[in-house]
Amino acid sequence: MKNPPSPFKPFDLTKYLDEKRELVNRSLLQIIDEKFTDYRLCDAMTYSLMAPGKRLRPVLCLAAAETVGTIDDDVITAACGIEMIHTYSLIHDDLPAMDNDNMRRGKPTCHIKFDVATAILTGDALLTLAFDIFSSRSLCSRKNRKLWLAVINAVSKAAGHRGMIEGQMRDMAAENNSLELDDLKKMHYLKTGALIEASVTTGALLGGGSMASIRHLETYASNIGLAFQVVDDILNVEGDPSKMGKATGTDQSRNKSTYPGLLGLTQSRQFASDLVNNALHAIKIFGNKANPLLALATYIIERKR
Repeated sequence: MKNPPSPFKPFDLTKYLDEKRELVNRSLLQIIDEKFTDYRLCDAMTYSLMAPGKRLRPVLCLAAAETVGTIDDDVITAACGIEMIHTYSLIHDDLPAMDNDNMRRGKPTCHIKFDVATAILTGDALLTLAFDIFSSRSLCSRKNRKLWLAVINAVSKAAGHRGMIEGQMRDMAAENNSLELDDLKKMHYLKTGALIEASVTTGALLGGGSMASIRHLETYASNIGLAFQVVDDILNVEGDPSKMGKATGTDQSRNKSTYPGLLGLTQSRQFASDLVNNALHAIKIFGNKANPLLALATYIIERKR
């Protein structure tokens, strides 16, 4: 006698990512149509923002909202603003005064396509536009006004001098210096993990999550944020530039402290796996509603770009 078919279907992450990326891209294009005009700065903003990317941070925002509640227009707006902030950080990170990269997301970087001054202003414009749409949404959303203030606070801390910017400063200062593991973790939490954590927190806040559920999601996010950077370091050593859309080997050429450099490739992979397992444990309480977050955590350590 055959076993009855299982009522549970495996989660299709590829389909989920495609759907959520399409939602984010449509919403970003709508913002571009409403906010941008036809001149050089807006051309550069569109070029950088709509370059093909993983959209990991906005997808995490949407998935966190689904885990505790539902996705609505506020959540979508927040996801778009977070992607603007992430794109701004990439534009500035690629500048000659920082990492001096020529390729990003498979295309010439903003300062190569346009010029350095335009790239600086493009990053500035995307950062401020994100808070423009955050604050505009909070003014017209009577129900979620207090939540939007919490979102603005969380995202500004993650993107600011106590978050991403401090992480970038530490990264530049660490060139030609050997960091201890704890210092490397701190640097990468600030540079990469803080905005990933804020993305998840934002989705959970606007999705109606309780404080207890938000704490579980923040634990998940802090672990996958660090795992993401560990994998980035590994891919910089052994990744395929054609798949990644950017050069590899740059960390070694700049004499940067990295996880493979400090731990070796094998131990770095194990460290990333341990972090993801910590993340998965933190969201067990949500059951099947956390399936997208569970799959995204696995995707982070299996990705090739």
